Amino acid sequence: MKKNGSIELIRKYPSPNPNVELEEIVYWSEGLRVKGLLARPIGDGSYEALLYLRGGLQSVGMVRPARIAQFASNGFIVFAPYYRGNRGGEGRDEFGGDDRLDALHSIQLLKEIANNDSVHLFGFSRGGLMALWMGILSKDIRSIVTWSGVADLADLYEERVDLRRTLKRLIGGSPTKYPEIYEERSPIYEVDRIDAPVLIIHGTEDSNVRIEQSYKLERALKESGKEFETWYMANLPHHFPPHINRETVRSICNWMKEKGNKR
Repeated sequence: MKKNGSIELIRKYPSPNPNVELEEIVYWSEGLRVKGLLARPIGDGSYEALLYLRGGLQSVGMVRPARIAQFASNGFIVFAPYYRGNRGGEGRDEFGGDDRLDALHSIQLLKEIANNDSVHLFGFSRGGLMALWMGILSKDIRSIVTWSGVADLADLYEERVDLRRTLKRLIGGSPTKYPEIYEERSPIYEVDRIDAPVLIIHGTEDSNVRIEQSYKLERALKESGKEFETWYMANLPHHFPPHINRETVRSICNWMKEKGNKR
């Protein structure tokens, strides 16, 4: 079996930003060839490393080149794994199952590319669940941002009637039938293992991932004595309007750099 996190192939990818170069990378994760997108600022400089963890499932919420280029243009080397089973990658996307290992192994890949000993984590929606897990499973983390993020998969099942059939297919049944599997995939129960500072962002009118998930995460972090900050955005939905989105991304990047300098 090839070494986890080792690169199989790198190819140039069209960039929407003249100041950012993109490359698609095929790498190894648990014997599977999986893929991701790398964004690097063009020009000399010292850049911190950011692992971007996408939301959605399969083609919904797929990694967008403009999105990771946006973060790279703020001074980061960014890698965004597609997760197994996506865009020609081997295996099957599991929404927080063994696909977590694809993100975990990409941390080592990113550290080597960026020549950094630790990385920042950013996750949106389902990616929030993945980011929290990386903070639990890896000690090489500078900061964690979860934006409109999932913390408890059973809660998502209850909130999203439209996702129940998909979650049953991926997991085998409902939280009532398989409570232990839903709990095993939910980082909310293991946040006491997180060492990095956490930033929670959520719109109060989010109907995709309800803000109660972030309230629950906040309580768990507080009970565990962890460092965290909350940005609850009044009257905003799951996807923020473009101008607020851009401002929020700039603020996130400044927050991560500030936290990175303190560690």
